[in-house]
Amino acid sequence: MNNRRRMTGVVTSNKMTKTVVVEITRKFRHPLYKKVVYSSKRVKAHDEIGCQIGDEVQIVETRPLSREKRWAVESVVKRETRTADQGVGE
Repeated sequence: MNNRRRMTGVVTSNKMTKTVVVEITRKFRHPLYKKVVYSSKRVKAHDEIGCQIGDEVQIVETRPLSREKRWAVESVVKRETRTADQGVGE
C-alpha cells in the first residue's frame, strides 16, 4: 500500500468532462469553546468512473493533473439513488 492521502466526500458537481467537484466535510470539537464545529472544503477530482451528483466517493492524492486538480476518484463508497420526481422542475 502506498502512503498517499485518502479522503471521502460527496460529489456536488459533475458538469465538467472527466472532473467532479467533491465536498469534504469534517466535524471536530472547538479547542477553547468545546462546541462541535462543521468545516467543509471543495476540491476538484479526476473521474474515470463516471460519478453522479450525491455519490459518496473516496478520493486519493495524485500528481498535479491541471491547475486545480490534485485528486482522483478511487472508488464509489455509496451510490445516490434518485427518483424521477426529484429534480429542478419543482
